[in-house]
Amino acid sequence: MSILTTTFVPTQPHPTNNAPHNVWHELPKLSRHELRVEQQRTLDTPRRRYSLAARLLFIGMDLLYGRSRSLSKFRVLEIVARVPYQTWETITYKQITKRHRRPLDIRRLWDRVLEFRTQQDNEQWHLLILAELVALQRRNEAKGRENRIWYDVLPRLIAFGYWHFAWLLYALKPSWSHRLNADFEDHAEHEYALLVAEHPEWETTPYASDLAADYGSFASLADLFRQIGHDERLHKQESEQHLIAV
Repeated sequence: MSILTTTFVPTQPHPTNNAPHNVWHELPKLSRHELRVEQQRTLDTPRRRYSLAARLLFIGMDLLYGRSRSLSKFRVLEIVARVPYQTWETITYKQITKRHRRPLDIRRLWDRVLEFRTQQDNEQWHLLILAELVALQRRNEAKGRENRIWYDVLPRLIAFGYWHFAWLLYALKPSWSHRLNADFEDHAEHEYALLVAEHPEWETTPYASDLAADYGSFASLADLFRQIGHDERLHKQESEQHLIAV
């Protein structure tokens, strides 16, 4: 993979890493030193014991998109990553409708909706960033458009099937769906940490973007991916909390 040398320069100011954030709208942004520490912590931490469903999903992605860590593959992963949160939000809204005479239940369920929506929105930022970087990389390498079937149609089919599988698991037993998502996010956390380790040249590759300016400001492309990896860890921990609560 070639170095991404073109820099997007934001035209408007955006939140700094030290800016206060609303817990329902933004995950915490870490300093450059903190990002390096957390990346190493991820590399030093064993992966979860993945469920059979998770292992089959990861094997399938490797068979379809290769074992190497490419930006195009990570973009496909981010398309799929949003799906469970969309599923849970939809189901929770239906639960609110059924319990419309029980205000305490509605309040508790609404808090879940906000949590799931926040996670979904964060994954949407990841997708936007990856889509932008893939387009930039292909332009720098003078490559044409990616295979439409492999990178447009197939990811939508995977997401469609994953949506219904996540829905089925959540309908049968919510903890099953949360466990699968915790496995998925743990996998993503480790893969992003390894991706950064594989590209030391990214330490000096600047990153800024008009499209993703609201996500955060980072000194390098390496720090950007470290932050995304840390986001995935927080998503994993949130799903693990639901396992404890069930």
